[in-house]
Amino acid sequence: MQNHAYVVNGFLHGTVSPLDRGLAYGDGVFRTIKVVDGMPECWSLHYQKLESDCSAIGIVCPSADLLMSDMQQLIQTGEDSVAKIIITRGDGERGYTLPAVSMPSRIVIKSAMPQYPEAYASLGVRLSICDTRLPWQPKLAGIKHLNRLENVLARMEWHDPEIFDGILLDNECHVIECTSANIFARHANVLITPMLDNCGVAGVTRQRIIDSVHSLGLQAKVDVITIEQLLKADEIIICNSIHGALSVRQIQENVIPTTQLANVIRRTLVE
Repeated sequence: MQNHAYVVNGFLHGTVSPLDRGLAYGDGVFRTIKVVDGMPECWSLHYQKLESDCSAIGIVCPSADLLMSDMQQLIQTGEDSVAKIIITRGDGERGYTLPAVSMPSRIVIKSAMPQYPEAYASLGVRLSICDTRLPWQPKLAGIKHLNRLENVLARMEWHDPEIFDGILLDNECHVIECTSANIFARHANVLITPMLDNCGVAGVTRQRIIDSVHSLGLQAKVDVITIEQLLKADEIIICNSIHGALSVRQIQENVIPTTQLANVIRRTLVE
């Protein structure tokens, strides 16, 4: 399989205009979706979130059928891959003022499924704590928008291949997320994930875990978490739509207890 293939506005290997507001201002949203056996996982949930995020910034989301048609141009029967959907506001004139009439652009990119070491699932992963802070912007909180420069700066902070991801804090040193994953802290039988009222991305897998952990005898809670509270957790789990749930075994010099909970949650997500 080629490393990348893409469809732009329905055209295989089409082009994006230099006047596109997604390119100029990050004026758009995106979703990253795991494709298994030729089918995008949890497509209805991802589309609902895509539509909601578009609505939050005033973009008309293309229909689910249209986006599925774009993906079908790229995804072969039976293959495993990753699909990324980008929706921008489309072309505009110079300046921040919205065009009187806009035609959203849609881009679908297919990439190879990443191959993670088996040790990630069996032993857990290592995280660092990033110096880069996430600023508050309640109007964009929870949205997977294209303005991801904080994540880029944070990811530049480490070069150690043993570090899987970095933890992002806000300006009040509250834990928000990782650069490419959401995070949960288990205290006894309560699984807590950070409140995202002011910043951060509310991922589909995060919501699926919140909705399903009661079946494992756990309570889900959304709350403010300080880094001190996180490091005292009985267990820490990170999640996204590609790698599912993974245990955290170490945060910088802090060793974190691990159990089989992440593996159980990961299996639950695919049932």
